[in-house]
Amino acid sequence: MIDPNLLPVYLTAVAALLFVPGPDMLLIISASLSYGRRVGVAASLGNATSGLILTVLAATGVSAVIAMSPIALTVLQYVGAAYLLKMSIDTWRASPAESEAVQYQQKMGRYLYKRAVMTNLLNPKALLFFVLFLPQFISQQIQASSSTQLLTLGLLLNALGLAFNIILVAIVGKLGKQMLTNTHIQSYQHKIMAIVFALLAIWLFTQQLSV
Repeated sequence: MIDPNLLPVYLTAVAALLFVPGPDMLLIISASLSYGRRVGVAASLGNATSGLILTVLAATGVSAVIAMSPIALTVLQYVGAAYLLKMSIDTWRASPAESEAVQYQQKMGRYLYKRAVMTNLLNPKALLFFVLFLPQFISQQIQASSSTQLLTLGLLLNALGLAFNIILVAIVGKLGKQMLTNTHIQSYQHKIMAIVFALLAIWLFTQQLSV
């Protein structure tokens, strides 16, 4: 499914990308610090889910069609920024946790899973990444079709990304667990995440898109 000659180069490129700080890493780290490992894992799974959807869109050519329309990309960018801003406002207004800790983490886990999925799907930069990055590693030296190769490359990318994020959550979650026992910090959990969402909205709104 992947040209063996290109695989080492692809894995090296993916490893380099994973270690570069970005909005996904910021969201996952913030979720782990604010709510603990369980929520950090949920955010990681949300990120992986959106990655799988974008992989399928890239393999079927849908992403390329959208990427060819500057208007579609601009609309997607502004809708994504507006969505993140709304998330920031809603999170800021939310009440501090009053329920039992495990139940609360489950609730926040579901919340941030959905938000992680939508944040990536409404990010034109993520769509452009799959359109521009994956095709570079399609080979004419193997019998697999371009779509099959794109799908395999995307699945491998998402699997490695999820593994990296889970390790990141395990490391950061130790500090988050200590913070969760601090009642003073608990009262600011939602405020921290609201600021993160606001920063992501500003980042997305100010990005220059190009194909």
